[in-house]
Amino acid sequence: MDKHSGLPFTDWSKYEQWLSNKYAPTWYPLVLSYSKKYYSLIHNVKDIDTLPKTIRSNVLKSLACLTKYLGIYDQFKSELKRYSIKWNVSSGLNVFMRLFNNNRHDIIDWYRQASNILKGSERLYLEFVLKTGLRPMEGVRAFNKIIELYKSNKLSEYFNEELCTLEHFRFKEFIRGTKNVYISIVPENLILKIANSSQVSYFTIRKHLRRGKTNIRIKELRSLYASFMVRHGLIHEEVDIIQGRVPKSIFVRHYLTIDFKNLSNRTLKALNELERQLN
Repeated sequence: MDKHSGLPFTDWSKYEQWLSNKYAPTWYPLVLSYSKKYYSLIHNVKDIDTLPKTIRSNVLKSLACLTKYLGIYDQFKSELKRYSIKWNVSSGLNVFMRLFNNNRHDIIDWYRQASNILKGSERLYLEFVLKTGLRPMEGVRAFNKIIELYKSNKLSEYFNEELCTLEHFRFKEFIRGTKNVYISIVPENLILKIANSSQVSYFTIRKHLRRGKTNIRIKELRSLYASFMVRHGLIHEEVDIIQGRVPKSIFVRHYLTIDFKNLSNRTLKALNELERQLN
């Protein structure tokens, strides 16, 4: 038995249900696993510093989730502060090195290579993620929802033709409390291609890329999208809103106004330039 496990909390099935309602299906199983394995550290916070650095951050995140569920998160935070245990925050040097080593042309080359490996709907999915900046699993949900609603003649409930905008905020599966997404501005012709294609599976896409001996770098398309949009007509706050981040700044929450028709036009113009560069 692991030295951290074996404590009396047994309500794991309800906790798992709680996690599944709040977090992505690719994330909550890891949180559940670490919560079970390291549950005792809630009451022995100082021992967190003995964990390997490779798992320490995920263990902390998992215990934070568990203590929120148990209603003792404030006590847990106090104990972390008491023992000077801090979250792994990227240093200035780490941030600089990420920026320095980030080669935009490298990820574009990867995108072209991956597009040649994937076929049909899967290739279309990759284009969709590139041109929306969605997280990989958000992209799957949105892609499949377009097809589902189109088949039932309800696509207008999701896609606003006037603004060329997918209105994710109308569906609860896109609003999870963390890592939300509210809108995506997408060319209508791409929406119609997706609507007439087949649903996709992220697991299958990953498998096909591995068989093609290509790294899985889909999530990096989100960073490419954000950087490209800021360089081609959007301000940082607008990119944040499109990608589901609502900054806590007073400016955004009280003073920022957005003309969504104008934002849509500028975004589509930037996407045309992105398409030109890809070709």
